[in-house]
Amino acid sequence: MPIPALRIAQVAPPFEAVPPVAYGGTERIVGTLVSELQRRGHDVTLFASGDSTAPGRLVPVVPRALRSLGLNTEPGPYLIATQLAVLRQASSFDVVHAHLEFSGLVLARALATPTVVTFHGRIDQPWSAGLLAEAPDGLVAISASQAYAHPEVPWSIIHNGLALEAAPFDERRGDGLCYVGRFMPEKGLVEAIEIARRAGRPLRVAAKEPSTPAEKQYYEESFGPTSRSADVEYLGELAGPERDRLLASSHATLMPGDWPEPFGLVAIESLACGTPVVARRTGALPEIVRDGIDGIVADDVAGLSRRLPEIDRIDRAAIRASVLSRFSAERMVDGYEALYARLAGRQEPVGAGRSRS
Repeated sequence: MPIPALRIAQVAPPFEAVPPVAYGGTERIVGTLVSELQRRGHDVTLFASGDSTAPGRLVPVVPRALRSLGLNTEPGPYLIATQLAVLRQASSFDVVHAHLEFSGLVLARALATPTVVTFHGRIDQPWSAGLLAEAPDGLVAISASQAYAHPEVPWSIIHNGLALEAAPFDERRGDGLCYVGRFMPEKGLVEAIEIARRAGRPLRVAAKEPSTPAEKQYYEESFGPTSRSADVEYLGELAGPERDRLLASSHATLMPGDWPEPFGLVAIESLACGTPVVARRTGALPEIVRDGIDGIVADDVAGLSRRLPEIDRIDRAAIRASVLSRFSAERMVDGYEALYARLAGRQEPVGAGRSRS
């Protein structure tokens, strides 16, 4: 049944532009949502940094994305400014959709307007249970793994999606492996170097410049000593087309981090290029990477290294076709559109088992 046009506010964090120039997973999802909702005829207002270029009406909460200004300060005041901007205009929307992590709960509690809150990061911290107690309707987890941290919450599970059709695809690959991520221990960069060296393959690393003290320490003390050789090439932070070319030209993408990845946009971007993903069995990655079909999923570095030769038997065209269907922008927006309509009273409840992927 067609969903009537809605007046929708999308609320992004002010740290990256929407869509981002390079790094910025949450902002890429917000940009995709805005574009597809606009295409479907909805009236979309975006609360974001003033240098955002997504279509629709823009309400700038800061003049420019904070990271582009080199600001690495306490985020609280900027998030409060974003919340206040939404509060001033909330009555003019049918639905507000916040992407502010736990700060979005403030809007959900304060607004009479139906509010969707999507969590893009970790929610398994010890203090999170208290904040999610008596959780309002409209909370979204981006994977079943993420939602499992708090099974008592009435989650809607909506997997992320991107417009992946333009991702480059070429079955003729180089011998090298690649890593795309951040300079943090839990993301597994040092482990990626170990896997590449065990396989005798070069590794290309795309990561944003370290900015926080923890990132700088990891870069200097862990990555630096292991990367000073010809088999590891640091490319810096790559914009979208450059990142896609890196993924498409690699033998495989390594994701050996040991943290509970809430989703993993790099995984679907790699698969859209036909490049298998080699990932640790943690977080949402097993929901994305089908072991032996889309890549290799194992419990540790030894297992990933031992099974790496299996990559040669994977059908790259098949993994591309699958991910374009499973994690398309249209499929993601179908899920959010139905949730918006239900909360705004524009259609009957979707029924038992409200999870949708």
